[in-house]
Amino acid sequence: MTVTAAPPTTSGAADLRRPALVRIGWLLVGIVALALLCVLSVAFGSRAVTIDDILAALSGHSETISQAAVTKRIPRTVLAILVGAALALSGATMQAVTRNPIADPGILGVTNGASLAIVLGIAFVGITQPIAYMAFAIAGAAVAAVFVYMVGSLGRGGATPLKLALAGAATSAAFASLISAIMLPRVDILGSFQAWQVGGVGGADWSRMAASLPVLAVGALICLASARGMNSLALGDDMAAGLGENVARTRMLSALGAVILAGVATALAGPIGFVGLVVPHMCRMLIGTDHRWLLPFSALAGAALLIASDVIGRVISPTEEIQVGIVTAVIGAPLFIWIVRRQKVREL
Repeated sequence: MTVTAAPPTTSGAADLRRPALVRIGWLLVGIVALALLCVLSVAFGSRAVTIDDILAALSGHSETISQAAVTKRIPRTVLAILVGAALALSGATMQAVTRNPIADPGILGVTNGASLAIVLGIAFVGITQPIAYMAFAIAGAAVAAVFVYMVGSLGRGGATPLKLALAGAATSAAFASLISAIMLPRVDILGSFQAWQVGGVGGADWSRMAASLPVLAVGALICLASARGMNSLALGDDMAAGLGENVARTRMLSALGAVILAGVATALAGPIGFVGLVVPHMCRMLIGTDHRWLLPFSALAGAALLIASDVIGRVISPTEEIQVGIVTAVIGAPLFIWIVRRQKVREL
């Protein structure tokens, strides 16, 4: 399994040697920022709440409307943390595996593969249980990933980053068309599906999150355990093999972890774009390219971004809140353009 990429640069090697103190400092900043965003997520919405309301809700009391609002916001905050961390970790892993700076679950078709599998399960099997949603989503994400890699491997040069991106974009568009073709005649389930398809955390449910935690933990552990191998892959397949790395095994295990995370995140909150694309790039600018640091920091930043997007959607439109998937698209699209332009400038 070969992926063609540019040789490592001197700046990349310098990033790997970035002082640990700088990375620890940024991690602490990220933790503090995430904690503050959690407080804002609980405090802001269609109804203003006080500190007393928050403390009462945390202690298990929901006697007033404000306390009940806090009780409802807590699970959506937790869901935003889980989904944001999973998508960012998945995106960082996919970028490492493919050595493609614009790889993420959405661009490579993995998210729409999971969505299509869930739609098939809803329309023809009648799935309703959280485990069934996750099983269908992971299976669909895996099939999409394999299909995109096979298509991207055709022709001379094998699976280059550009060919993988083009294959992923085409596959994602095809899956989106299939989803529409399946759902449009099904008026009975179209309404609920449309709300899910936008991507949001408003429907957070403790039982669904509890069921997803072990699966998310497995996916995250696989990715984190492969971090050292990802550093070797960044040097090129030949050099990684010369250093004793089993390139095929590292790439397959890393991809498996990324697929699991993307599939479960899609099952929980619907297809949410741009988190897995922009977050790893922003994190590399702060802490470098060492995946042993980049992966956990990306998960932390992804959780923060999704919470911030949810809060922004609620503040802009308190009565008819804007779904988090729309906000991430509005934030992510300009950042994506900036990333592409920055990448072109660096290549000149």
